[in-house]
Amino acid sequence: MPRTITIGAAQSGPVSRSETRAEVVERLLEQMREARRRDCDLVVFTECALTAFFAHWWIDDEHELEAWFEKEMPGPETKPLFDEAQRLQIGFHLGYAELATESGRKRRFNSSVLVDKHGRIIGKHRKIHLPGHADHRPHNPFQNLEKRYFRVGDLGFQTWQAFNGVVGMCICNDRRWSETYRLLALGGAELILIGYNTPDHIPEHPEMDQHVGFQHQLCMQAGAYENGCWIVAVAKAGVEEGVSQIGLTSIIAPSGQVVAESKSLEDELIVYECDLDETRAYKTLFDFQSNRKIEHYRPITSTAGPVVPIAEESPRQDTAEKL
Repeated sequence: MPRTITIGAAQSGPVSRSETRAEVVERLLEQMREARRRDCDLVVFTECALTAFFAHWWIDDEHELEAWFEKEMPGPETKPLFDEAQRLQIGFHLGYAELATESGRKRRFNSSVLVDKHGRIIGKHRKIHLPGHADHRPHNPFQNLEKRYFRVGDLGFQTWQAFNGVVGMCICNDRRWSETYRLLALGGAELILIGYNTPDHIPEHPEMDQHVGFQHQLCMQAGAYENGCWIVAVAKAGVEEGVSQIGLTSIIAPSGQVVAESKSLEDELIVYECDLDETRAYKTLFDFQSNRKIEHYRPITSTAGPVVPIAEESPRQDTAEKL
């Protein structure tokens, strides 16, 4: 019998700097209720879903910075999400900025939690691949200061038995690294949940702007196919405080095919019924235990020296004859 899970990918439109947590949570609650009306078992919210993406601004004041973080999950302002999930009997994934006090130390992470239909936290991920920079770049149109505001996640890539399958999480830039998918798949992942805040402009590499949407999908489609996983990737989209962010919220099958995708840059829910048993053919095809030969994955050391560019010359006329 198929193991199907109906998933709602809840894209967020822009969140203004002045929008309160309560106002944002109400937007998320509306999407959760719509997801339940559309028979979803799980609704997936984006990275740092509760606020504007403050990592795009230089913040000097520690008190001001900490105001963007959640000190507990759930807290007073996020508890309505947990209560509504329990009332509706629907699970959810939520990305947020986490201020953790552990062993007497304060530490800041870019985190996400997976919550079951009873409003109980199943698991947590802390973003590992932090992009951007820590130094001040005031001449950029916007900054990406995740290396300044967050620590590298310390929980690894974990998986959990949930929603009648095995579920893993990663966040934004984690999706661009092949190790992310492989480690989750080695943990048995059949479903990977991702939230992201991705601008459509790269200040340091504007020549790449034309490829942003393509490369966003490329890494996830490859990760889905090579590891036999469903992937649900959810955007913060639209122009937020002057920063234009891509949409392209999508649900990707284990074949690597995009089976559902957002059409707007606003709050939008896309829904798809995912059959977790579809992962089996691909996991059999790649069969890590039989086919991965990690004992042969040795680095190659070159002794050839630096590459010397070859001078440009006229096209050879005798190529065809030599072939």
